[in-house]
Amino acid sequence: MRRVWLLMVGAFTLGLDAYVMAGLLPVVAGDLGTTVSAAGQMVTVFTLAYAVSAPLVAGLVSGVRPRTLILAALGVFALGNALTALAPSLAVLLLARAVAGVGAGVYSALSTAAGAGLVEDARRGRALALVMGGMSAGTVLGVPLGVLLAGQAGWRATMWVVTGLGAVALVGLLAGLPEVPADPPVSARKRLGALTDRAVLPIVGVSFLAAVASLGLYTYLAPVLASAGGVGEGDLTPYLWAWGVGGVLGSVLAGPLVDRTGRAFALVGVVMAVLALSLGVLPLLGAAAFPALVVWGAVGWALQVPQQHRLLALRAERGTVALALNNSALYLGSAVGSGAAGLALAAGLAPRALPWAAAVVAAAGLALHLAARRPAALPKGCDEGSDQVRSGTRRA
Repeated sequence: MRRVWLLMVGAFTLGLDAYVMAGLLPVVAGDLGTTVSAAGQMVTVFTLAYAVSAPLVAGLVSGVRPRTLILAALGVFALGNALTALAPSLAVLLLARAVAGVGAGVYSALSTAAGAGLVEDARRGRALALVMGGMSAGTVLGVPLGVLLAGQAGWRATMWVVTGLGAVALVGLLAGLPEVPADPPVSARKRLGALTDRAVLPIVGVSFLAAVASLGLYTYLAPVLASAGGVGEGDLTPYLWAWGVGGVLGSVLAGPLVDRTGRAFALVGVVMAVLALSLGVLPLLGAAAFPALVVWGAVGWALQVPQQHRLLALRAERGTVALALNNSALYLGSAVGSGAAGLALAAGLAPRALPWAAAVVAAAGLALHLAARRPAALPKGCDEGSDQVRSGTRRA
């Protein structure tokens, strides 16, 4: 398990980079002379690049040594952040965010699969939770500190810190990451088969809708809180901490829970229901939204542990491709959510209404999850993530 910690370091940097921009939007918009909704599209560009790169690269290079690809992806990620810190205009900034997104997408997909491959099956949930915990820790520790640093030294200083952390993670992995098992080469036909797999698609669809609701809304947390409870830009940091603390708790606790119960399907259903509820009450709480933010962060980050566990059990023979497809859906959903929210705000929608729209999307994800066909006659204590039901799940 100690080897998985090396992968978590890179995931920490990814988590910081992916979400620190949500707290920097007003500052970036002011520096570049644009609107908050236009600056928010840098999150959309990052997540779109992430979504496209993950399944494409993971499929095309399956069978190649994962260690080499993980290191290369982290190098591209660091380069993209350096370009972000130097960007003189919104156009250059968008291009830089796309480069960073490509590196992040490939690293995330390959590091998740590598983490699962470095441990025995009985500890797979814990390994997945550790990598996801790195991303959530990057949010809870890095994002508020990044916002504080931006207030003192400018947003570019924050991006230089992200670049430096990426370089440190790269050196650490170069020195300490062992070779990890590579998936066997996957034909183009099988890669395309994952896109039409009736067992995989509902899982990926739920990840997509959850990301539209959760990550898309988080991009505009600052204007949402300002509209709902009069929370000013200078008062945002405690709310970011609340969301991030919840994220760490959710991602860390989800893995052992899946390993002990084997009920990944049931856990996803509970998570989606609580996500819809926490988003729906957010505008009603105003400045007292801390509990809802903690719960929202916890269930939002906890979701991907059972989702990834289910995909690895369903399609072990092309696990990296399935995980990349899920990661793609996750960040595509984030891009769609942030892009749609930005357009809605530009069209005059009150930011206070965004959480209600997100709650409706989360409820749709829950409906899709419950409507998905489940394997019949599961043994007591088992779920799709169990080896005992793989054959039945494949027919679902």
